[in-house]
Amino acid sequence: MVASHVESTVASPNKRGNLFKSGIKRATLAKCVAVSLAAATVGFCTLGTAGAQTPERAPDKNQAEIIDFTFHNEQYADNDLAPSGPSLGDMNSYSGSLIKDGRAIGRGGGTCQGVHLDGARMTMQCLVTLDLERGSLTMQSLAVKGSKTVEMAITGGTGAYNTARGTVQWWDIGAPVETVRATILH
Repeated sequence: MVASHVESTVASPNKRGNLFKSGIKRATLAKCVAVSLAAATVGFCTLGTAGAQTPERAPDKNQAEIIDFTFHNEQYADNDLAPSGPSLGDMNSYSGSLIKDGRAIGRGGGTCQGVHLDGARMTMQCLVTLDLERGSLTMQSLAVKGSKTVEMAITGGTGAYNTARGTVQWWDIGAPVETVRATILH
């Protein structure tokens, strides 16, 4: 629309030959073009930075983000596959709420599956996903069934955690409320 207005203003000669009015029209036209170009440049620059993190909001790559919370176990199932008793493939599944300072900050859940037997001692491969306010974190580890603590490696995430790595320490495993510390490197 700006281009068609420019063409019609420039193409229509001043019928009375008044150079003063023609000069005003050209000056006005030049101002309109300059303002339009400035607005387009600002709009383009704004689009180019939309969604980009500002330096004060970008995570410091040399500093860990630490989240301390409790995991409130709400659902748990212990699936004993044949043969009865500890055997490869036995699995437990669990899910619950993540609570920090009395406020729900997300949900989580996972599974642990028996991958190695040494007598009655079973090593489990555990996979957990935490769904937090700013994205999700995935983690995994090997743990001996019945252990009260486990440290898991952060294997990825989404949202603010899409480049996450680090560790998650769990205490009081199997209790109604477990204590958790996530040390996240971005």
